Amino acid sequence: MLTAYFDCFAGISGDMTLGALVDMGVPVGWLEERIRELPLDGFSLTASEVVKDGIRAVDIVVGDIDLHTHRDYGVIKDLIKNSGLSPQVKDTGLDIFKCIGEAEARIHGCALDKVHFHEVGGIDAIVDIIGTALALEYLGIERVVSAPVPLGGGMVTCAHGTLPVPAPATAEILQGIPVEGGGDAELTTPTGAAIIRSLAEDFGPLPPMQIQKIGYGAGKRSIDGRPNILRILLGEVGGAAGAWSRDQILVIESNIDDMSPEICGYVLDKLLARGALDVVLIPAFMKKNRPGLLLQVLSLYSDKDKIIKEILSQTSSIGLRYYPVERSLLPRQAIEVETKWGRVAMKKVKRPGGRTEMVPEYDACCKVAEKHSISLREVYDTLTKNMPADRHDP
Repeated sequence: MLTAYFDCFAGISGDMTLGALVDMGVPVGWLEERIRELPLDGFSLTASEVVKDGIRAVDIVVGDIDLHTHRDYGVIKDLIKNSGLSPQVKDTGLDIFKCIGEAEARIHGCALDKVHFHEVGGIDAIVDIIGTALALEYLGIERVVSAPVPLGGGMVTCAHGTLPVPAPATAEILQGIPVEGGGDAELTTPTGAAIIRSLAEDFGPLPPMQIQKIGYGAGKRSIDGRPNILRILLGEVGGAAGAWSRDQILVIESNIDDMSPEICGYVLDKLLARGALDVVLIPAFMKKNRPGLLLQVLSLYSDKDKIIKEILSQTSSIGLRYYPVERSLLPRQAIEVETKWGRVAMKKVKRPGGRTEMVPEYDACCKVAEKHSISLREVYDTLTKNMPADRHDP
């Protein structure tokens, strides 16, 4: 899977993102031509090489614009929807602007469509966001993963006045996302926060990948202690000629020897509802020869805090531990298969070598069994026997 890793060691903004993607080979002239399909007039797009603390990067400048033009969220939404852009680019752009709009609506206490953008409503921010969406499509990026996002510190001056860093919109957008503070400058802007919030599927260390391209996008200011650059690494995540993908997740676990077994099933359900990838309860003998349980949860980095809160709230545990692990995943696809009971959800799994298997989904089989008053085993047997024989895809 072609994956882009956003290495946000100096934060992220719209122009830094677009600069890094241009540095990986997206033509500036092509971007400008496509962005005009919104349509937008009165702007130009240029890219130049700059050096930040000894590192070459691409600086994107949106010029020839009216800095006093601002737009409501509803206007921007219609502008994107009525454009000639591809559905994928439209969806990405709309997601990013909605992310900003919802944050601003909560802060100012108004309806989403009436949110009035200042800096974000200007042509330069629209170009950064739609340009990013176009660049992702141009490069064929299938997945985005990000490092934790540095916010910076101090104060920043904007259209609303002088605000603390992170700006209220940035803090609102990045709720639930791993962030870092420190410093005396704004490192992540609301536009950058919305881009990474909308695009990234997970936050954590660089996943194992075969790096193909690296792009560096420059910020406008100089920052003490770090180059003001966003680095994006692009590569294939997977092994054995793409037979499986690899990534990193967390194991979160706790030893428990003083909790009623009646609570265990409830805790398991709550953790899965909170985003846990899997939960197991392993019988164990604890200190003082007490029979107990090892509660072990698999979690994405982005869900870590939710999972930890749930464990400490729902169980008798007063502490836990977590550590990163690597996992390998076979390609799978959620599908529905027509059966004598109607359409039933299944998974299509591709084994190394190309062999394809169809695996019934447990919950879907339970619904069929209940609805038709038959055994679960009969549903499983019927579905697996009537599937096409294993085959090797070309």
